Amino acid sequence: MELVVGTKKWSSWSMRPWLVLRRAGIDFQDTLVPLREFDASEAEIGKHSPSNRVPVLKDRGVTIWDSLAICEYLAETLPQAKLWPEDQIARALGRSAAEMHSGFAALRDECPMALDVAPMVKALSADAAKDVRRIVASLADLLTCFGGPFLLGEWSITDAFYTPVASRFRTYGIDLAAHGDNGAVAAYCRRLLETPEFLAWESDALAE
Repeated sequence: MELVVGTKKWSSWSMRPWLVLRRAGIDFQDTLVPLREFDASEAEIGKHSPSNRVPVLKDRGVTIWDSLAICEYLAETLPQAKLWPEDQIARALGRSAAEMHSGFAALRDECPMALDVAPMVKALSADAAKDVRRIVASLADLLTCFGGPFLLGEWSITDAFYTPVASRFRTYGIDLAAHGDNGAVAAYCRRLLETPEFLAWESDALAE
């Protein structure tokens, strides 16, 4: 099994399935394609991905692109890893919460993942602040519903999707309390950034 990822300090999309694979505890080939090298990056990604985007998973002669599709494939291929909870409603809520995959454009645009940047305090636009409030409310609801320590109780794909978000909150000094957090979401974000999977990714990113 091979996972093709982009530059680790920037590619939040790549981080998500990488975390899932590490959490599943299986060996895989980690192939890095440098991003932001313009034509060179596009040509290199094109060798692996029909969409010319990363991440890409290669397994048993099949190429799968898109981080959510890859994670769902891994959940089905590795049921022993329990990447989704057994409860159907919990899975549905977890998948709904993974709206970060396609939503929150203002936050993504204004606060791109940048693991090599020292923490700062950044003023947010009204649209980005609205995104943060929506994220805080969604995560708080799940933590209350399932009792933590992760969004669906035990760690799941949903947590992989929010780990890059937690890194953004840290990098840009976003005060979650100012966006409706009672402390539970901030504590959850710290837990995400203390998992061995994220620490391994961050170590790789800072060594690039």
